[in-house]
Amino acid sequence: MRGLPLRASVVVPTYQRDDLLARCLEAVCNQSLQGSEYEVIVTDDAASTATQTLVTELASKTQCRLIYVAVQGAHGPAAARNAGWRQARGELIAFTDDDCIPGRNWLAAAVDYCEKHPDVHAAWGKLVMPLPMVPTDYERDASGLSTAVFVTANCFVRRTVMEDAGGFDERFRIAWREDSDLCFTMLARGLRIVHVPEAVVVHPIRPAAWGISLVQQRKSFFDTLLRRKHPALCAEHIPPFPLSYIAIVASGVVGLLATLLGIGWLSLVAIGIGFTLTLRFVLKRLHSTSHSPRHIVEMIYTSILIPWLATYYLLLGMWYFRGVSATRSAEL
Repeated sequence: MRGLPLRASVVVPTYQRDDLLARCLEAVCNQSLQGSEYEVIVTDDAASTATQTLVTELASKTQCRLIYVAVQGAHGPAAARNAGWRQARGELIAFTDDDCIPGRNWLAAAVDYCEKHPDVHAAWGKLVMPLPMVPTDYERDASGLSTAVFVTANCFVRRTVMEDAGGFDERFRIAWREDSDLCFTMLARGLRIVHVPEAVVVHPIRPAAWGISLVQQRKSFFDTLLRRKHPALCAEHIPPFPLSYIAIVASGVVGLLATLLGIGWLSLVAIGIGFTLTLRFVLKRLHSTSHSPRHIVEMIYTSILIPWLATYYLLLGMWYFRGVSATRSAEL
């Protein structure tokens, strides 16, 4: 028995980031909404004793109900969020991340709006991602999340909608596209999703390791899953795979084959095309970003490898998800 329903449940997935989690929970547990009106569910994908202790200690100091859940079975951000909302008592499920800082009126703004507009099934708030005066390419790229529609750092879904949709697709094993998938599933059903800019979350951009953009190319793998499930909506809302990447890889393959076959002129042409496109890519990434020697070297190195890695993950995703169709969206 869940007991009496609350106005809202906040789900915060985490994985071995207790310092960031503590900062997030301090903000989430001190909302303008009365503590008796909402609960906070922390889903720990690492099942860490330290994280459990942190949440237990905070629970004794806050007025809202603070719950710790160790994620079992499937893992990843999608699975962690599912583990949270499935234990929720709130009529509205709010999602944010452990590295975010919700504003004091964040939850009240969304709850009040959704209660006044019963035809609204889901919403997303305003995401603020402060940038330094001269950002790196990674920081500028990450800040693009602030203009995205319906991201799990700041979104709200009615519990009945989550139940009907089956939650997040746990095949999205990294923090990428699982929110777009849920959004597209709701759109395919004709549900109403709105923007509530008064619900503000600050999302500081965390420091990243040198060459982080290479790791991020794995996103192309999950882009393929999203496109398989929602081809029409992806064509309308998701940028296509960069043709320049394909051209760079194709020129490299042609150049290598031409060299092996002794066709010198073709090898030179192919290498020239690949070099020109790669140089253009480097300059594009350096435009309006840091020109420190370290950053320039990083841009050159990663720009050479990114098209190849992205294409590899694209092809791997096309093979791995070859049996996935758009049936889920069509049936819901």
